[in-house]
Amino acid sequence: MTAILSATHLSAGYGHHEIITDQEITVQSGVITGLIGPNGSGKSTLLNVLNGFESPMAGKITLQGRPLQQFSAKKRAQQIAFLAQHPIAPDGITVRELVSFGRYCHSHGFRWLNPKDRNTVQEAIQTVHLNDFQDRLVADLSGGQRQRAFIAMTLAQDSPIMMLDEPTTYLDLTNQLETLELLRELNQQYHKTIVLVLHDLNQAAYYCDQLICMFDGTVKAVGTPGKVITADLLREEFHVSADIVYDNDQHRPQLTNCHPLNSVTAS
Repeated sequence: MTAILSATHLSAGYGHHEIITDQEITVQSGVITGLIGPNGSGKSTLLNVLNGFESPMAGKITLQGRPLQQFSAKKRAQQIAFLAQHPIAPDGITVRELVSFGRYCHSHGFRWLNPKDRNTVQEAIQTVHLNDFQDRLVADLSGGQRQRAFIAMTLAQDSPIMMLDEPTTYLDLTNQLETLELLRELNQQYHKTIVLVLHDLNQAAYYCDQLICMFDGTVKAVGTPGKVITADLLREEFHVSADIVYDNDQHRPQLTNCHPLNSVTAS
């Protein structure tokens, strides 16, 4: 595996408030990387700096071997498709119209979609299994369907990297798993490099190839789920005790019998 995105001596935050301090980050090409960690640990801040939405306070970010700041906003969007935690669609917009927004980073000024754009939009809609809903208003979709429509929009950008901030938030369990299965399909069949923030450690361990665990603005562990999710990490960073079991096929850890440590409960 080769690095497609990396950061050295990275510090980041908002205003004068530094959240991430002097960290080294590497995103491997062609894999699913999960950002995990307690609330406030710096996961979303890291994602927004890596995708170029926020400028780092210090350090260097390299995308495809080039400094990230050398990319214009449009060129950066052609490399990184980003889906925010709370995406909002304009009122009265259909699924097809929403997905077509993903082609704007490939356009020259304001113009109608060309045949290649329309084919890309149609393929993205088909990939997320919304063919029968493409003329439906986004506002009329269920939560899971709406999330798939937004994923189709990012897919239509035709970018090698997809970044998603908590894509399973507010979805029921069935739609959470369907969303993660879809992302795995995009990784395996379309060779997308995917970086996403997840709170559910079992889902992160099952669907991600690499995990980056953040705590208090610091990278505490990096590696495969089996390497990262350990009893020590759960105790020290999440203040949780759990039994860790492994599946027979891929040796991915899964947590059972989870409970907060007494010191946290008492506080």
